[in-house]
Amino acid sequence: MYRSHTCGELNTSNIGTVVTLSGWIQKIRDKGFVAWIDLRDRYGITQLVFDEDRTPKELLNQVRSLSRETVIQAKGKVIERASKNTAIATGEIEVLITELHVLNESLLPPFTIEDETDGGEDIRMKYRYLDIRRNPVKENLIFRHKVSMEVRRYLSDQGFIDVETPYLIKSTPEGARDFVVPSRMNEGQFYALPQSPQTFKQLLMVGGMDKYFQIVKCFRDEDLRADRQPEFTQIDCEMAFVEQEDILNTFEGLTKHLLKEIKGVEIENFPRMTFDEAMKRYGNDKPDIRFGMEFGELNNVAQHRDFNVFNSAELVVGIAIPGGNSHTRKEIDKLVDWVKRPQVGALGMVYCRCNEDGSYKSSVDKFYNQEDLAKWAEATGAKPGDLICVLSGDKTKVRAQLSALRMEIAERLGLRKADEFAPLWVIDFPLLELDEETGNYHAMHHPFTSPKPGQLELLDSNPEEVKANAYDLVLNGNEIGGGSIRIHDKETQAIMFKHLGFTPDEAKEQFGFLMDAFQYGAPPHGGIAFGLDRLVSILGGQETIRDFIAFPKNNSGRDVMIDAPANLDDEQLKELNLKLDL
Repeated sequence: MYRSHTCGELNTSNIGTVVTLSGWIQKIRDKGFVAWIDLRDRYGITQLVFDEDRTPKELLNQVRSLSRETVIQAKGKVIERASKNTAIATGEIEVLITELHVLNESLLPPFTIEDETDGGEDIRMKYRYLDIRRNPVKENLIFRHKVSMEVRRYLSDQGFIDVETPYLIKSTPEGARDFVVPSRMNEGQFYALPQSPQTFKQLLMVGGMDKYFQIVKCFRDEDLRADRQPEFTQIDCEMAFVEQEDILNTFEGLTKHLLKEIKGVEIENFPRMTFDEAMKRYGNDKPDIRFGMEFGELNNVAQHRDFNVFNSAELVVGIAIPGGNSHTRKEIDKLVDWVKRPQVGALGMVYCRCNEDGSYKSSVDKFYNQEDLAKWAEATGAKPGDLICVLSGDKTKVRAQLSALRMEIAERLGLRKADEFAPLWVIDFPLLELDEETGNYHAMHHPFTSPKPGQLELLDSNPEEVKANAYDLVLNGNEIGGGSIRIHDKETQAIMFKHLGFTPDEAKEQFGFLMDAFQYGAPPHGGIAFGLDRLVSILGGQETIRDFIAFPKNNSGRDVMIDAPANLDDEQLKELNLKLDL
């Protein structure tokens, strides 16, 4: 055997035991008469000692020829360590080596394999197999495994069955672009990789599986950012004979279980907020409720003067920064510059200082008196010592802009604490969204989402007022899960397709298999899908998912380690009946 123990398990109870260890050389220290090797594996580090009084000379010379990251096997006796290291589990012992075998020599790594490395992100992604040896990445992957196991345990205990669904499916219009795969055996035809197993899990409900789950890869060809990858992992779930309340209760239970088992945190309160309320109070549909700074709408108290910027705006809205009156003029100017960045898009920002003596000083004192500004403070909940920041303009745009400012300020003030968790259900989303470019409606969630009970008839008269029987689970300002009660009868689904612009023939071509299935006794059903990558990163105290994925893509969708995507050779293209026209 290559090892009798791992590098993380030896302690004083093993003193006197002869052991065999295998691993990577983390570090070599040579004092001439004595040398030490820190040997590392997944489980920890053990110090090996080579002493000229007790170690054969040739062995000591061999140590001096070794390099970092070389894989070795070492045999020796566990002894008490003279200079103990309380920072590691094996710090009270060391192993006096009598035999050493080089299993594989290593080149000099392109960056140091340390917790605090000198390698930039690009080089670490290129050599990801080396980056995984570092504790932060290794521990993230182990953490992901623990979360996945707790998900499986909870859902299995609740009677859910893990069922695999296909990866090679039919391309359907579900929002993002599909990744497509040419079929060699069916000339000129293509599979698509699933954006989600949505239709398959509904068919499993038709098949009577009752409770389904799957931790599954999904694929979307869309623009990338720090929390988005072209391939990602969902905890995909579906239940039959349920209403919205059943699903919310079940998956509150899952979230509570994960927070307790993984983080040791017990949370009972899962508040609920409608989509309209979330947009009005926070400017987005996934608000971070760990801190305040709720929006205060100011139209009624700011549009009665001669300030045309506000008078011509659809919405005037502000937030109060706690303690913000301490900001210097230079710091406030930086906030103004921040909201004017192209990524945010505001034309400017009005501010008002709330002085400790109860007076106010604003950047628009020419137009507003103290009584006016006091009403601003009342609307935004501002207290003496706070700073009110006000934006105005188109309702949809200005809410998004102020939401971005709110999050930026919270980040600067340290209000978004990684060890605090605040879940929230957002419910009653619009069923449809109007595409301003085409003038057509599209489903806010997906085409199989049911309208709220009693609202189906509004589709003909007031489609924008119809609410979806849909829900999102938000954690710390991130959507970690979303789902809906599904349409389960052919007639309602046909009405939905009609309002999404499908002709009957198009609907049959794209989704005929599902419509047919509904004719054979489809039960009422609904479900939810959690983004595992994002859930794990938030539980791990981060919001960037990349370090919780073993082999991630960069922001261009490339795997720089294996250099993918890559060209196909002419023979492969011919075999697939493909011709490039670039």
